[in-house]
Amino acid sequence: MSSSDHYFTPDPTSPSTPTTHQVQVRKLQLTLAGDRGVFNHGELDWGTRVLIENAQVPTGGVLLDLGCGGGAIAVALAKLRPNAEVWAVDVNERAIEVARRSVKLNDLSNVRVVTVGDVPAELQFDAIWSNPPIRIGKDELHRLLREWLARLTPQGCADLVVHKNLGSDSLAKWLATEGYVVQRHASKQGYRVLHVTRA
Repeated sequence: MSSSDHYFTPDPTSPSTPTTHQVQVRKLQLTLAGDRGVFNHGELDWGTRVLIENAQVPTGGVLLDLGCGGGAIAVALAKLRPNAEVWAVDVNERAIEVARRSVKLNDLSNVRVVTVGDVPAELQFDAIWSNPPIRIGKDELHRLLREWLARLTPQGCADLVVHKNLGSDSLAKWLATEGYVVQRHASKQGYRVLHVTRA
């Protein structure tokens, strides 16, 4: 990744170096694509692993992987809930390509990988799973979460994984001020899974 690239850069300039790797998580065998300039370029990162292994498996029919990167969360959701409609969104164009490759590698037909602007405005989600892009800064993160959590169905929920050193506790407090109920579902390797529901 070049010095000017981040995983939340819309159009990474670093040379593309596609990879494929096998991952086992929650008794699932996943084949995941990767590339430079995309989050989860190599082996599954700890935060995403902690989320997939410990988050409450959604029961609803429309699910969202917010900030999908290489698509690990979307692929896991699609395998855990094969009858669900899974959406994977990102601002990073290369991440969209990589996530689509991950979906194809796992022969999944229930995942739609799109840019943020391609999600229908009226679409609501029964559940959101996300390893949110903390490094975009607090104001941008709050804007992002405020926008997407508002699209939960009345009984919907979100599971977010955030490292304690990157502000998981302060994020939980902020979410409470926004009218959400936040419970800590798990804590491992410093990562905390925050389960978020409407008050």
